[in-house]
Amino acid sequence: MGNKAAPFVVLCLIYGLRAEDGGGWSLPSDLRLEDEGFCNIDVLDGSSLSHQDFIDRYAFSRPVVLRGLTDNTKFRFLCSKWSLLAEYSSRTVRLSTANTYSYRKVDVPFQEFVDELLKPQAADALGSETLYFFGDNNFTEWQELFDQYEPPPYVLPHTSGAYSFGIAGPGTGVPFHWHGPGYSEVIYGRKRWFLFPPDHEPHFHPNRTTLSWVTETYPNLPEDEAPLECTIRPGEVLYFPDRWWHATLNLDLSVFISTFLG
Repeated sequence: MGNKAAPFVVLCLIYGLRAEDGGGWSLPSDLRLEDEGFCNIDVLDGSSLSHQDFIDRYAFSRPVVLRGLTDNTKFRFLCSKWSLLAEYSSRTVRLSTANTYSYRKVDVPFQEFVDELLKPQAADALGSETLYFFGDNNFTEWQELFDQYEPPPYVLPHTSGAYSFGIAGPGTGVPFHWHGPGYSEVIYGRKRWFLFPPDHEPHFHPNRTTLSWVTETYPNLPEDEAPLECTIRPGEVLYFPDRWWHATLNLDLSVFISTFLG
């Protein structure tokens, strides 16, 4: 990972995508990030992991990617582009800047967000210039949708889940930060995750995007400073323990939901 010879991320123009691919979110002019990296996180079928095994092996110690935990076919349909626009086009959504320590909030109609702001991340954009739709959901307005979501069945003792829903263009993501434990599920698209344990704070600039970190910092990390990482796809769920540093990079135009445990 120490060489600088080749760019780490390549943006490719994808042609010929049908409207039904990706719930209508993938269009012929979409830009996608092709490099999924590798996965050095355990990937398990949910049917092979009991609740007690989850608690013993992962809940308090390391992340894990789980497949086949739940069937969210109906929720996925309701998150298609045409379905969400039919229900929420005139509703106001709150966007946040994608930087680590301070956040500017901007309220826009959902239709305006989809038509004008949901686009690929510019490589040279700063986090404070990037508006990101994730969390800050008005639960009164979004509750009917969230009621159709089946969350991961593994719960931690003395916690309950709170949802954060998001839609974001390719190349966007949140830079490194930490909080309590939780799950993240991709509904459409692909999302690449980078994680470090609580005692290993990553080197990053709080106002630079994950895209810039991946292209400029990641290729030069010594081996002993490499993150845990994995790209998750629709229907896959990543669990991250308490206080683990993590950053995300949407490789496609992505729809996703997190369940934060607190």
